[in-house]
Formats: sequence, structure tokens, C-alpha cells
Amino acid sequence: DAARHLPDGTRRRAERLVEGVVRAGVSKYNLERAAVALPETTDGPGPDPATRRRILVPGQVEDDASIRLGAGEVATNLDLLKAARKANPTAFIVYKPHPDVEAGLRAGAVAGEETARLADLVAEEADPLALIEAVDEVWTMTSLLGFEALLRGKSVTCLGAPFYAGWGLTRDRGPVPARRQARPDLIALAHAALIDYPRYFDPVTGQPCPPEVAVDRLVSGITPRTGPLARLLAKAQGLFAGHAWIWRRG
Repeated sequence: DAARHLPDGTRRRAERLVEGVVRAGVSKYNLERAAVALPETTDGPGPDPATRRRILVPGQVEDDASIRLGAGEVATNLDLLKAARKANPTAFIVYKPHPDVEAGLRAGAVAGEETARLADLVAEEADPLALIEAVDEVWTMTSLLGFEALLRGKSVTCLGAPFYAGWGLTRDRGPVPARRQARPDLIALAHAALIDYPRYFDPVTGQPCPPEVAVDRLVSGITPRTGPLARLLAKAQGLFAGHAWIWRRG
């Protein structure tokens, strides 16, 4: 099976890249955030937080393309929280709002009374990788945090169809494309997602580069600085994103 059996050299490269990404703590947002202390738990079903399974539920931008095109029946953060709580009534659920939603840039806020009812902890402005390390499982619609959790050996339940769902590596509770018949292991999927498919740009040389160089740049902090104009444009993009249907008609 070509999806699983990579050539030895290719597999070793993918393994080293995954190890480097995990060791360096590189993530999608790559921001320094506060760590959140969670109670130590086991898999027991008891009501005490010290014996409850810990589940991370990452919020998303609800008008994002990944939700519009990849979500199933569960397509809002509130419904995701409801589904996670219904399926895991005794779990210690941590809800992590999306950074752009926290900043007021995009849609997806959940009312405080709802998060208080459905989650045991709302981890605002928290380090997502520290949260992944602290939990047993991630429940998501299509968030990239699900893939980052897979790379770190965590169980992942998907209610939508992100690129990493449907290959036998996640628990899928939503529809996934029927064409996803291959059964790659995690390293093969990581090779496809991090090496084979994307193209990387080196901010130092201005030239294309391999993923290993991109990781080194992120680790060393050599990335383009975001100025006030870029931040203003990002906010404008967020404000208009939910109204894209207006200019897409016809």
C-alpha cells in the first residue's frame, strides 16, 4: 500500500520533521500564550476532576471556508460543545475559543452562560499546544488543532471532514468523502500534509525552501513582522468574511 509504505529515506525524513515540529512546539499560530493548569486525571468516569477524562474542544471561526465546506450537521462552536458534552457527560471539558474570535475579528463567539453549562474550563488566550499536551482527547469540527493533536499522540474525534479525517487515524462522527479509502499511518499522512503537498517560502532569502528550513525560521523567530496596517487589514478581512456571498453571487 503506497499510502502507508513510504520509501525508507522518505519515511525517515518525515519522522525527523514531525519530531522537530513537536520538540520545538511549532503550531499554526506560533504565539506565546499562557499555560493553563488542568487537574491530573485518569480515564475513570467518576465526578471528581482527578478521575475524569480530559477533552479539549477548540473553537473555530464559524464563517471560515473549512466550516462552510467541511462541517457536517455540527457547524457552530455551540453545537460542537453540545455534542462533546452529550457524548462525554462525565468528562472534564476544556473549551478553547479561537484567537480571531477572542480578538473580535471573526464570528464564532459562544455566550458565557452556554460555556459555563457545557464546559468545565474556558481557556481564554491559552497556549493551544500546552492544552493538547494536558488533555486525553480533542473533539473538533475541522480545526488544525486536531492534526496537531494527532502529531502529539492524542485521540481525535472529528465531527466534520478536515484533511486528516477519514483515513483511519481519527474517530469520525460526521460524513467524510467516500474517496478516502487509503489507510496511511500517521507518518505517511504527515509526509503528505507537511512535505509533499505544501510549498514553503523563506522570509530570509525570499526563495522557496524545504519545510525543515521553514521550521527553523519559526523556531528562531525569523518571520515577517506584522505592522499596524497588516493588523487593520486582517480586521477588515474578518469583518467582511461573513458577507462573501454578496460578491460571489452569479
